[in-house]
Amino acid sequence: MNTRNASLPRRGFLLGLTVAGASLGLAGCGFELRKAPVFAFKTLSVSGNSAMINQIRRELRATGSVTLVPADQSSTADVVLEILGEDRNRFVISTNSAGLVRELQLQLRVRFRLRTPGGKDLLPATEVSQTRDLSFNETNALAKEGEADLLFRDMQADIAQQLMRRLAAVKEL
Repeated sequence: MNTRNASLPRRGFLLGLTVAGASLGLAGCGFELRKAPVFAFKTLSVSGNSAMINQIRRELRATGSVTLVPADQSSTADVVLEILGEDRNRFVISTNSAGLVRELQLQLRVRFRLRTPGGKDLLPATEVSQTRDLSFNETNALAKEGEADLLFRDMQADIAQQLMRRLAAVKEL
């Protein structure tokens, strides 16, 4: 009898036992996947048309619990989300001895507020920002520009998720 073949069923059994133990451990610790947010409102109006606003609209539609109302009918919505400002900035962090840029910092800032159609502030003017560092090389400037665009899109998605969590934290209208 080959001892190598005899140890395979034992390894499979031990592997199965380890996976079962890990599953029970995770179930017992209270781990739970993040669920879709629950909002205190059923209809929401967002005005404007930018990449950030479109991302927010996609996130709201994905929840399935909020109906988006067109901006011209915002008086019929339960709440109105106003995007007060959106800034995309690039800062030079470091340069080389020749004075050429070596590293950039990308920053995306979004200011918003949530109010009722009557004007009552549910979330006063709030700012959410994200930053990312980007190494820079003049010989690969076009590629680095594409990388910066990807980083801005990533920051935009992160900010939209943060905004969803803040909207879900509003409990009374």
